[in-house]
Amino acid sequence: MKLLFVSDSFKGSLTSEETVELLDKAARKVFGACETQGFSVADGGEGFVDAVIKACDGERIYREVHGPLGETVKAYYGAVGDTAIIEMAQASGLTLVRPEDRDPRLTTTYGTGELIMDAVSRGYKSIHIAIGGSATNDGGMGFAKAIGIRFLDTAGTELSGRGADLGLVDRIDMSGLDPRLSEVDFTVMCDVQNPLCGPDGATYTFGKQKGGTPEILDELERGMQHYCNVITKEFGADPQAVPGTGAAGGLGVALFVFLKAKMQSGIESMLELIEFDKKLDGVDLVVTGEGQTDWQSCFGKVMQGVGDHCKNKGIPAVALCGSLGEGYDQIYEHGISSLMTTVDSPMTVEHAMSEARDLYLKAAIRMFRFIKTGMEIRN
Repeated sequence: MKLLFVSDSFKGSLTSEETVELLDKAARKVFGACETQGFSVADGGEGFVDAVIKACDGERIYREVHGPLGETVKAYYGAVGDTAIIEMAQASGLTLVRPEDRDPRLTTTYGTGELIMDAVSRGYKSIHIAIGGSATNDGGMGFAKAIGIRFLDTAGTELSGRGADLGLVDRIDMSGLDPRLSEVDFTVMCDVQNPLCGPDGATYTFGKQKGGTPEILDELERGMQHYCNVITKEFGADPQAVPGTGAAGGLGVALFVFLKAKMQSGIESMLELIEFDKKLDGVDLVVTGEGQTDWQSCFGKVMQGVGDHCKNKGIPAVALCGSLGEGYDQIYEHGISSLMTTVDSPMTVEHAMSEARDLYLKAAIRMFRFIKTGMEIRN
């Protein structure tokens, strides 16, 4: 029997890699001799680059860039063959800004643009960009400035490319765009469908966690609406019509409009990069999972992506999860045959997280014993 383990991390308690280790241990305890394989996965947020590097035997490329507040930070991106994988959180992430310093009017995606230009200068012809975990709400202006685009106010003065500049943009000068960018295929990895503006847009959905007060958010939303109008006027396309343009404080719209990037769910990009369908060849059962499964799991998350691919190949897939929330049963439509939780008695979330390894291993053993019983019934 050949088993394949492909689980998301359990945020704050278990890494994706640890789930593989524990599933392998449980499978061997229950089945004895069996063939197992597993690898780390992520759906486009923090940890994506490391997951791809490990799964594809890639390498890290380090570069000093400008952080969210203009400070120097040491960041890295991944390289696999002629493909570069960039995680914007490395250069423009929320974790790089102390809580007391967070203000989305002041942060910029400039460092993300520097990482992209470094990859371009090294000759990579395909660049995947994960845009989760940002500290920014600049509409991607900082990133665009780093690749040669200028944003001018009514006096013709170039703007710095921060959130506070959104409402000041009068004209976008594309003449300085680095010509090498036209030779590169860009893919944006994003697991949200938020538009650029409005109650579900970049500012009001994500701005509070980045330090935005109600007054700051109202100011930024007015600026984003203005910025959206300028883009529509200059490029003849309404960013509001494209799902995901509001991701990462509007970085999604800049990548889509200025680089004509393909928008793709993070897990689909991950599975494509690691050639997941080839890894399914000869597999009898796939085990996936995540910290909590609910209705959101069906929208670009690891379990949905893994389950859909298994369903298309006719391979059964089951999931081991920390807990089940509202709408968890919707995941059954995506190739996941059954779900089991790691908790085995009433307990606090804190206890479940502190004892995550032990609970996960015991649950994996229970799960495999059920599977073994099903095999015996069939026989």
